[in-house]
Amino acid sequence: MAKEIEVLDEEETKKSKKKKKVSVKIALVFFLISLITSGFLIYNIFKLSGIEDIIRYIIIGVLGIIDLVCLIKMIKKWKGKKSKKEKKKQKESKSIGFITFLIIYSLLTGALGGVIQYFYGTVDSINKKYVTYSSSLVVLKDNEAKKAKDLKNYKIGILKDKKSPEGYIIPQEIIKEDKLKDNNKIVKYESYTEMITDLYAKEVDAIFLTTDYPTIYSSIAGYEEIANETKIIETKEKKMKKSDTSTEETASSGKSVTEPFTILLMGIDSTDEILTKNAIANGDSLILITFNPKTLNVTMLSIPRDTYVPIACWASKDENKITHAAAYGTDCMMNTIENYFDINIDYYAKINFKGLVKLVDALGGIDVDVPQDLCTDDSSRGQQVCIKEGRQHLNGEEALVLSRNRKQLVNGDFGRGQNQQLVIQAMVEKIKELRSVNQFTSVLNTVSNSLDTNLTTKQILSFYSVAKDIVKTGLSTEHSNIVNIQQLYLEGQGAMIYDKRMKMTLYDYVPNTYSRNDIVKAMKENLGQTTHKTVKSFSFSINKPYEKKVIGSGSYKSTYNASKYKSSEDDDTKSTTKKTETKKSVIYGCTDPTASNYNSSATDDDGSCKRKNTTTQTPDKTPDDSNNTTGGDKEPSDNSGNQGNNDTTNDGNKDNTTTDTNTTPSGNE
Repeated sequence: MAKEIEVLDEEETKKSKKKKKVSVKIALVFFLISLITSGFLIYNIFKLSGIEDIIRYIIIGVLGIIDLVCLIKMIKKWKGKKSKKEKKKQKESKSIGFITFLIIYSLLTGALGGVIQYFYGTVDSINKKYVTYSSSLVVLKDNEAKKAKDLKNYKIGILKDKKSPEGYIIPQEIIKEDKLKDNNKIVKYESYTEMITDLYAKEVDAIFLTTDYPTIYSSIAGYEEIANETKIIETKEKKMKKSDTSTEETASSGKSVTEPFTILLMGIDSTDEILTKNAIANGDSLILITFNPKTLNVTMLSIPRDTYVPIACWASKDENKITHAAAYGTDCMMNTIENYFDINIDYYAKINFKGLVKLVDALGGIDVDVPQDLCTDDSSRGQQVCIKEGRQHLNGEEALVLSRNRKQLVNGDFGRGQNQQLVIQAMVEKIKELRSVNQFTSVLNTVSNSLDTNLTTKQILSFYSVAKDIVKTGLSTEHSNIVNIQQLYLEGQGAMIYDKRMKMTLYDYVPNTYSRNDIVKAMKENLGQTTHKTVKSFSFSINKPYEKKVIGSGSYKSTYNASKYKSSEDDDTKSTTKKTETKKSVIYGCTDPTASNYNSSATDDDGSCKRKNTTTQTPDKTPDDSNNTTGGDKEPSDNSGNQGNNDTTNDGNKDNTTTDTNTTPSGNE
């Protein structure tokens, strides 16, 4: 009997040991899983640099302690060591409890790590690391060539700029693949506009352009039908790192957004859902912002698309419409603005039509005082959307109408800039209402595909500190204007100026020097680069309403010199339309039919017009052309500011420049 008991005890011991081994193995598996999930969580918490650093370090410390305790416990179980209590009585419940804890711990750390990773990935996706560029070989419609290999004894235009993906890098690949150098002559140009002009004049037979060239250049007078008058015989796309093609992209990583900074906002005329292509070529909405996180003061400058400035990426630095810089990439646009305003741009952010619509809708709409009734095609250009004058709650499509429309506005592009600032301010107010990470992530995820910026993920995350300060300030005071926005507008003159590259006269907006100087001064003061004796415009009190000063709303004495922009005799002899090289005779005089000294024979206005009423300060309304937001070369309708009024009835192919600061413009039709 004793032997039987001993055998049973022995068998029970064996079963117990076997059970214990299984238990230890199970515990070991879940312990390893918990270590992985805990490490995953710690790694993701580390990535959230700048967000509640003390709290992050405490959480990481707690996780480390838990992992250490579990490790010690696991070692004891593996070696079979027991406490005094365990020696007296084996408790299986302890093993079950430990395993249960490991399972719950693994699930929690894994889930939380996944949430943080999703949030970080959403933020990281805003900075598009790669961009798809596309270049096309273009000929006139009546050209017999159907593909690149058909070209023989052709003159083929290409950009000189070796850094241009669409103008040089991709074309060189096409030239090499199709052996175009063997039987053709490659002609290098400084600008796309020169190439297009020479293509129409048949000075060259084929040219390389960005594939979306019809959208860009159909807005220019004389080239409205460029899509029908030309054809593409070969197209090539290339996916490239932005850092390999952009000096601005690589130069932006060092500065923190907790220090005063500048950012250029660019609206992109694109109906695509995803902003992964080099869509800047379609952009003409430009807003330059300076932000001082220490004072919570913002300056916001709208730059008219027709602003006449030196183009930075052109070797000659010739003056031209600022929107034409966009065709050469983001760097060219940023450098052009930097040079003109003598200010460094730290960051840029681009958003397309779809992105604006989705952002406003994700915020639940915005509240804006609409200045007048407006109608514009929707983001897909499928149907027309209209908004009414007055205080309105706008959805995404309606906000786009207010942001895009300029032709229905009394003051054209100047007014559009004002409306865009209204939309931005309204969105800022809605963003301030976000109270949770989940809400912020949801909004960000909605629009991430339609946004692009050179801000690094770390820099974007550091906005948390700024937002926290704003929330703190808002909770500690009843003051409504926590962030003070100072509106800046570039005053100037509308003028018809001969474009040497296009070989025709186009409408341009010539900025006023005094206005520019005031704007530069205001921006530099806000950035802390200069000081001012009276800082009332930039200060605010929690006890007193902020007194805003709008720079650009007053009158400036004109510094405009019409003779500076008149074409020379040499230009006159070269002046042509795009389809003929026939020179037209020039007769100077008053070309305004409403003037008392109107000369019906005059072809070029010499500024001698005499009028009974010379007090008009705002331009007449022009026909709606809001479907083409990149337009504006067709007629001088985009007059801005108090001095942006001119009278021109000049033929668009004449080499002349005329202005009248006291009258409204007649169209250049």
